[in-house]
Amino acid sequence: MPSVAIAIDQILALQFALAWAGEGQCDPPRLGWWRTDLVNEYGGGDFMQRLAPRTHRWAALEAVRRAARLTDQRAHSHENVRTLYRWGFELEEQLDERIRELKWSQVPPEEALKLPISVLPTARFDRAALEQALGPQGDYTVQPGGRELKSPMPSDPAEAARCLAAAMLPLPASYPAPYYRL
Repeated sequence: MPSVAIAIDQILALQFALAWAGEGQCDPPRLGWWRTDLVNEYGGGDFMQRLAPRTHRWAALEAVRRAARLTDQRAHSHENVRTLYRWGFELEEQLDERIRELKWSQVPPEEALKLPISVLPTARFDRAALEQALGPQGDYTVQPGGRELKSPMPSDPAEAARCLAAAMLPLPASYPAPYYRL
């Protein structure tokens, strides 16, 4: 697999894991960054399974990723920034195309991607496991629009995604909106 494809899979793994962790309407609630319950087996996951029996796991993760992207977009609507959910047209097209490929392959998400935590519909949220998976806390300054990373953005998108994910630590009550200013 070429390095660009590996980077895309690594970004998607972080996006899906954090989008899943950000759900707040599930029982029990996870981080509560968005008012969704799209993956839980007794909530949106059940609906997705009835709606798309073959691709329901991917559809649920795609939907919760969309909720995360909308929240992120609201936080940075008028700024020229890079975030975990905002990569610019070309890379975002590649991410969406990769999701389509993975969805139609019918390989379960945890087999297709190296997810840092379990996002199974039956998985219990483990805050400590998520914190450990995100790695050491990133170096950032808190700004009105979120957490601005102090270091320059790495040229490797996968490394930039790891830094943006680490800047979510410590995990707050509301979406921390980490970003690189362009």
